Amino acid sequence: MSGMRMVAWTHRGGGISVSRMVVWDSQQYLRFRKERTQPSRDLAMQLPPDDGSATHLIDIGCGPGNSTAVLRERYPNAEILGVDSSPEMVSAAREAHPDIDFALCDVSKPDELAALEQDFDVVFSNACIQWVPDHAHLISSLLGLLKLGGTLAVQTPMNYEEPIHRIIARIVHSPAYADKLPQAREFFNLTPPEYWELLHAHAAHFRMWTTTYMHTLPSHEAIMDWYRGTGLRPYLQALPDDAARAAFEDEVFNRVREAYPTQSDGSIIFPFPRFFFTAVR
Repeated sequence: MSGMRMVAWTHRGGGISVSRMVVWDSQQYLRFRKERTQPSRDLAMQLPPDDGSATHLIDIGCGPGNSTAVLRERYPNAEILGVDSSPEMVSAAREAHPDIDFALCDVSKPDELAALEQDFDVVFSNACIQWVPDHAHLISSLLGLLKLGGTLAVQTPMNYEEPIHRIIARIVHSPAYADKLPQAREFFNLTPPEYWELLHAHAAHFRMWTTTYMHTLPSHEAIMDWYRGTGLRPYLQALPDDAARAAFEDEVFNRVREAYPTQSDGSIIFPFPRFFFTAVR
């Protein structure tokens, strides 16, 4: 998920409206660097070859820079900018990849998205757009950052039917947590047919595909560790103290152990479906 790392919601409980902002942790996110980076490598391989014509690239939702480094490998001589809404992620990216430019930019805010240059050869976004609302506007705006003939390349998780997501949703909406945790939609992805219609309307031509990554994790605890860096994080931050967070995690963990069988060596197969598309302006 090298993506936008701030998620805001308004949670109303007991007549009180509370606005929260999720703060992300680059070290937690990168504990599964190899697994998280592989989709960006697979997406980058679908970009045009480096013949010297692509000189200006942007990574939308760069996170700690792992996906931006993939672009650097693919286009070693290009000018590349990585942007993210999280200061912590941008700081980590700058430290890890001093040869690449990084900047703060929250593309969920139309004015910040519109302020970006509009002459990129490649607009790349790996595991970001699920955090950004209004994809009808977002996709057309991302295509608008490109030169004519430039390529938009996007990957976004679509693992909502997997056990871990179903488990978290059931607990969040249970009577014990319904008045304690945000009930607003956390992810903003559309369906593949809806993306088809958007791309059909705005792109010269495009491709869409899905890949399910069958990650091998060493334990059920590793699944929890993975999700502490992503899907669990907004809910854990919304709970008032360590005891409440531990109780919530325990309930998720107990259900995770039931939902994911172990292999002969004790490891866990952790399926992770992801949706990809490339589109040409």
